[in-house]
Amino acid sequence: MVKRFGPVTAVGGVSFEVRPGECYGFLGPNGAGKTTTLRMICCTARPTSGVLRVFGLDVRRHPRAIKGRLGVVHQGVTLDEALTVRENLLVYARYFGMGAREARSRAEALLAFVELDARAGDRVPKLSGGMQRRLMIARALMGDPELLVLDEPTTGLDPQARHAVWDRLRQLKRRGVTQLLTTHYMEEAEQLCDRVAVVDHGRVVAEGTPQELVHRYVGREVVEVQAADGAAAVVAEHLASLADGCEVAGDRVFLHTQDGEELVHRVRVLGLPVEGVSLRRATLEDVFLRLTGRRLRE
Repeated sequence: MVKRFGPVTAVGGVSFEVRPGECYGFLGPNGAGKTTTLRMICCTARPTSGVLRVFGLDVRRHPRAIKGRLGVVHQGVTLDEALTVRENLLVYARYFGMGAREARSRAEALLAFVELDARAGDRVPKLSGGMQRRLMIARALMGDPELLVLDEPTTGLDPQARHAVWDRLRQLKRRGVTQLLTTHYMEEAEQLCDRVAVVDHGRVVAEGTPQELVHRYVGREVVEVQAADGAAAVVAEHLASLADGCEVAGDRVFLHTQDGEELVHRVRVLGLPVEGVSLRRATLEDVFLRLTGRRLRE
């Protein structure tokens, strides 16, 4: 699947499949093509070339039918601030041709599900950021979607609010709701996703379960070495052959290994210009940084 905007290629050949009932993570740095891909899936942008089917339907030929089976939680807050919490859901129900009685019943059930029933009469500006995110999830569920598309649903939330959103998403997965999630929080992807695709420069560069990707690209553990000022390159040169992978970022050297304790011992006995050494479990964030690089992107 390819999407071009004039001379700019935003998505340069993405291929993946989301299985019914799973939570699929779509990960990548800024500008990797994640949001553009979601817009094509949601039928708000047309692919330039390639094939895209949602529920087996071609997005070019059946956009209306696809939209009726989707729920979307956008990256930014898109709630109507002039309406109450309940009214935001009732107005949205009209897009699905829902009768007033059914809409009210479903709205009340969803407000209880996201724990906002006590705030149903409040206007949106009175809600915290976490409450607004939960309300957006409730709104996306008003049409009883088969696929819930979540574009960075917990951005800017504090840990308590983020965990509250995670809990609701886990409950939805247990109910069989398929989820497609983009996030910059690697812990979020590890917590929620059955499989993830790492995207860079408009292409999928890796796909698998979080555990598979960690094992494949990093190993079991990571040794972080704090080099003395200006000595990172020298330290890395001496240590690279001892590890399965070696990366340098500023004055730190990251070593990927299956046996972290042995590698820490080797580092300490070599007498290198090192100020500190630490050992930790490898994570999906290590995979992400190894595949997409550690340089800051705008």
